[in-house]
Amino acid sequence: MSEQSTTSLQELAKGITAVSRLEGTFVLRSGQTSNHYFDKYRFEGQPSLIAPLAKEMCKLLPSDTEIVAGLELGGVPLATVISLQTGLPTAFVRKTAKTYGTCRAIEGQEFAGKKVTFIEDIISTGGAVADAHGLATEAGATILGVVCAIWRGDDTPQVKAVPHLPVYPVFTSDQLEP
Repeated sequence: MSEQSTTSLQELAKGITAVSRLEGTFVLRSGQTSNHYFDKYRFEGQPSLIAPLAKEMCKLLPSDTEIVAGLELGGVPLATVISLQTGLPTAFVRKTAKTYGTCRAIEGQEFAGKKVTFIEDIISTGGAVADAHGLATEAGATILGVVCAIWRGDDTPQVKAVPHLPVYPVFTSDQLEP
């Protein structure tokens, strides 16, 4: 990695930390309790942070990706920016199928026979990724991996319920220390 690339990654990490890292007692989606929390909406809502973050996420996409799929809700703005930067079509994966209109859980693209990379904001254990993986494989997609902004889990990035699925984080929570 070039010095300029390292410096800009360090600056991006500082910016994300400054706007989104909160201290206190927080219950995470996984049910775990943490003394810090990354409020994704604070960095996803800042053009000066989401654009360079998406650029870094683009570098992690498997080369044979045909569709980027943002997971509800935090993965959606990231997937949209990644789509704009790469020209890849984007899809949106809901937590559950909606009960009106198309009644679908996956919106925007047909998944059958496609190579899809999930886009997620912050992953601790990967529960939402595992749920989306089930929906997408049921729809006939091949899931290549998940690119996330922040891996805040323990140890090596891995979705416990889908251990063969590669996880590609831009940052780990350790890299976003105050």
